[in-house]
Amino acid sequence: MEPPADSTDLTRQSVRDEVDRDLRADVRLLGALLGRVLTEAGGDELLADVEKLRSLVIHAYERDSDASIEDAEALVESFTPERAEQIARAFTCYFHLSNLAEEHHRVRVLRADAPRPDSLPAAIEKLTEELGPDAAAERLQSLRFHPVLTAHPTEARRRAIASGIRRISELLDQRDAEDGASALAENERRLLEEIEVLWRTSPLRTTRPTPLDEVRTSMAIFDQTLFQTVPKVYRLLDDWMLGADAGRAPALAPAFMRLGSWIAADRDGNPFVTAETTKAAAAIAAEHVLLGLEHAADRIGRTLTLDEADTPPSEALVALAAEQERIAGRVTSTIGTRAPNEPHRRVVLVIAERIAATRRGEDGLAYAGPEQLLADLAVVQESLRAGGAARSANGELQNLVWQVQTFGFHLAELEVRQHSKVHRQALEEVRAGGARGEMTEEVLEVYRTIKYLQGRYGVNAARRYIVSFTQSSADLAAVYELAEAALGADAPTLDAIPLFETFDDLQASTRILSEMIELEPVKARMAATGRRIEVMLGYSDSSKDVGPVSATLALYSAQQRIADWAAENDIVLTLFHGRGGALGRGGGPANEAVLAQPPGSVDGRFKLTEQGEVIFAQYGDKDIAVRHIEQMAAATLLASSPSNEEANRAAADDFAAVAATMDEASRIRFFELVKAEGFAPWFAQVTPMEEVGLLALGSRPARRGLSVESLEDLRAIPWVFSWTQARINLTGWFGLGSALAAVGDEAVLRDAYARWPLFQAMIDNVEMSLAKTDARIAERYLALGERPDLAALVQEEMALTAEWVKRTSGHETILEDRPVLRRAVRLRSPYVDALSLLQLRALRAVRESGSSDPADAPHRLLLLAVNGVAAGLQNTG
Repeated sequence: MEPPADSTDLTRQSVRDEVDRDLRADVRLLGALLGRVLTEAGGDELLADVEKLRSLVIHAYERDSDASIEDAEALVESFTPERAEQIARAFTCYFHLSNLAEEHHRVRVLRADAPRPDSLPAAIEKLTEELGPDAAAERLQSLRFHPVLTAHPTEARRRAIASGIRRISELLDQRDAEDGASALAENERRLLEEIEVLWRTSPLRTTRPTPLDEVRTSMAIFDQTLFQTVPKVYRLLDDWMLGADAGRAPALAPAFMRLGSWIAADRDGNPFVTAETTKAAAAIAAEHVLLGLEHAADRIGRTLTLDEADTPPSEALVALAAEQERIAGRVTSTIGTRAPNEPHRRVVLVIAERIAATRRGEDGLAYAGPEQLLADLAVVQESLRAGGAARSANGELQNLVWQVQTFGFHLAELEVRQHSKVHRQALEEVRAGGARGEMTEEVLEVYRTIKYLQGRYGVNAARRYIVSFTQSSADLAAVYELAEAALGADAPTLDAIPLFETFDDLQASTRILSEMIELEPVKARMAATGRRIEVMLGYSDSSKDVGPVSATLALYSAQQRIADWAAENDIVLTLFHGRGGALGRGGGPANEAVLAQPPGSVDGRFKLTEQGEVIFAQYGDKDIAVRHIEQMAAATLLASSPSNEEANRAAADDFAAVAATMDEASRIRFFELVKAEGFAPWFAQVTPMEEVGLLALGSRPARRGLSVESLEDLRAIPWVFSWTQARINLTGWFGLGSALAAVGDEAVLRDAYARWPLFQAMIDNVEMSLAKTDARIAERYLALGERPDLAALVQEEMALTAEWVKRTSGHETILEDRPVLRRAVRLRSPYVDALSLLQLRALRAVRESGSSDPADAPHRLLLLAVNGVAAGLQNTG
């Protein structure tokens, strides 16, 4: 299997020139090896069928030929059920391999280390130019980037598949470094072995993962990348700041990243997340981070073989050693015997033993919290500096300090989330004073768990409590009242965080916040934290509520109002962005989104959710993770620069009338579709919405309990995922064409595109969404329903949006100014078409049979194709 060339508006040769030679070589190699594996597994006939379908969909795509797509559809219909499954798995394997090759090439480019305008040094230089060195340094010291990992079920790959892909990636890395025919031959043999395993591993999970399975999956990201990557980011910044003194002078770079997690703590709509689950999740995370810290301290201690005659200990180090001997005499004595004249080594090795005791929960020897550990490490560093060993103080030991500052003893702060309705029901029972039901007892047990976690791992292990669908300040007061009901005066430290999700709640946000800060528990927390308040914004439900255009504008407006409210009330605000991977859930380039935020709304702090396939895409590879973290930190710094804030402020004022026109027109158009009688069951007919629920993607149910007769309680993830699978991507663009047409003035729209960051990001994101749609494939999905009026409405808006997006951007073709992305989409699209045709075959069979058995042949093919399309499109939900 090979990537197709695209000749729609570029010559075949120019496409070949455009595709980087090394990347193309990797894709050719992996495709050829997959072809060999397919032949060995199913004979020449299997590969021939794959190649026949591949040829037809490429021809159909390149020539925009209805005849070719119909020929491809006929071929798909002719396959036996077994052959259809094999073909679906073959194309899915190809996507996994081509995704891997693209990631591998991205790393190759990053390692070239070319200067980048969106780097942290570039951001600091820009701030220094605008604010002066002192103010820029102050901004850097208060910088905070806070990603929160969530278990939203959009990662369609099994963990076994992801592990196999990682092994193949490592072999590609080795291949780049190999020299010699025999070494390359051995590498190829091992690649074939791993690709065979990938081919023969079922892509479908047989059981739904539990919340703790999801925790363990996220731990792989920490172990493989984040623990080492985060200090590397700090070190790169520190080396630039210190220049020739790097490694010799004390570090200047702050530990600006904090990690959060909802995995096994987010109980909103997930009956499988209990208090015991949350406690177990915290224990797993603590085990991983404490093991990491213990091994790092042990490794560093063993290298600090500095003789006390050359590097005398400071008085503070001597006192620390005496304290260690008092609390851990046996351990100190054993280590001292091995290193009698190496005091720094002895102290750090005992520190490692104390971290191990903390992990095991041993009273006496264990650290009470990460602050104690940091204090000990600071004593060692100062002693080394005073003794003349500055590089030993500021090298690996500093990396350990950064790791403790970033991850603490908990790794990622567990953030509990619960629906306001559940709190209201529990509070009614508590106030009634009678017998309490099982749900209320579980709600109260969560507070006891939070108290335990804070005592075991520190207050920052679990203090944020997010209230879904916050509609009044009473919803936040309920958090504190329930905590008191559970533990009385011994309640845990809590920060109740409102989550504004619907359009109406966004509109009411500042009124609710004004009432919230008058609550006594909130006043107490503000006094303790320096008037810090966090507010969460929901992207996905607001988009489902009023459509993507109105939601984007409403979120911007709400952020501006909240930022202004915070300034008026002398509050240090952090806005928490509940973004997803897909455009219908606030997806798109996150660093560009940061720079498009309203003035005053970032102020050096950016927090967002990272979920599903996004976690592995951004943090699965060390080099890519370094790049992503640096890029996000740089954007967070620059968002509050005077020039960026002024550009956003001026554009928002200048184009307020444009925004109002777009808001009204897009909402009318969106409601025309989703409020049409019978829309919900029609949506379930024309997309694989019901069938997506059969995929064991995550522990949380796809719906909060209502039937397909209502979209009110359908989660945003299957809403987005289903439209994406149907190649319509409606949640990313529907209503924008009508909005732009309502403005109507092309010159005004082009001016907005040039000067209004929010509008430019919206148009660019919709371009990407439209590039992944396919009108011919979409037409076939829409035909599954018996509502030609609704199908026509979708098709008309898709065409109108494509037309006005090009007129607004001044482009003749979609993604005209992003050739790399355009090339990637065009190389993938024919293969996604093949999987879509297989999915359509399966959907028709399922609908005709009326079967709901996920084990029957049509359902199996459907789920295999869903998995493959997700791999091909990459951002699915």
